[in-house]
Amino acid sequence: MKRIIAVATFVATVAAGAITLAAPANALTCPSGMSCGSYTISGLGARKQQVLGAGASVLDLAVAMLETDTMQANYTYGDGKSGDAANFGIFKQNWYMLRTSCGQFAGQSTSQYNDGAALNSNLSEDVSCINQSQGHYGLTEWFAGQRDGTSGLSNPNQSVITEYETAVYWIESQLNSSSANLSNDTRFWVEVPAI
Repeated sequence: MKRIIAVATFVATVAAGAITLAAPANALTCPSGMSCGSYTISGLGARKQQVLGAGASVLDLAVAMLETDTMQANYTYGDGKSGDAANFGIFKQNWYMLRTSCGQFAGQSTSQYNDGAALNSNLSEDVSCINQSQGHYGLTEWFAGQRDGTSGLSNPNQSVITEYETAVYWIESQLNSSSANLSNDTRFWVEVPAI
């Protein structure tokens, strides 16, 4: 299970010569039945700009922000998984989705999953693959496959998928609520259990 620790911080924004304090993390309106919030991570704003500069959409940024604290691929190799379940890159794309929708891995087998590790150190390829995958499957199916691979694709209405989708869209809405959120050090989070 992903453990999220909410730090109640106030973010100061200077706009038109005035300092505005954002509400504390626990004051954000969360999706029904979910825990969420925000806190700051030094240097995260620069990383947001790198990810967007590599061609990611704000939705993609939200996926990366949900999947990792710092939007880096420095988690346990494969996310502790192997075969089609292994995850790679900042979006934690699973090998099944990569090999069935990203041209770089087209036609590869389940056993070749280690090839996905290339995305851990190549941000532009990572972004390219998520965009190809979303285009190939369409967002509804993509969410199902991103969250639960072949099981998700065959049963896209599972609560683990709809909760994941809700969490990503909530983070996207927070990022879009102010242009400053695309370059500041604020991380928005929603607690979503690992599967």
